[in-house]
Amino acid sequence: MGSKSAQKQARVASRRQQRNKSIRSELKTNITRAEKLIFSGELEAAHKAVVAAASSLDKAAEKCVIHSNNAARRKSRLVKKLNEAINLASAEPEPEKTE
Repeated sequence: MGSKSAQKQARVASRRQQRNKSIRSELKTNITRAEKLIFSGELEAAHKAVVAAASSLDKAAEKCVIHSNNAARRKSRLVKKLNEAINLASAEPEPEKTE
């Protein structure tokens, strides 16, 4: 294979890859869940999901799984989608109930 130091680096890289894989998987799940709730119109649940996704993005950036600017960009896009959905929902007049 290679020198002893190269073999050790390969082992270290493998351990890091396994650790980062679960963090990335959780990250993708949280973001996807938040987007689905936003697009389905469940804004209260979507707000909680966006907060959870932002938290997991911050944790991933803190652990250097993703770059901090990447986390900031993803959070910004997610909050932007949520705000647009809220504005759209508030702009639509609610149908009046006739009794």
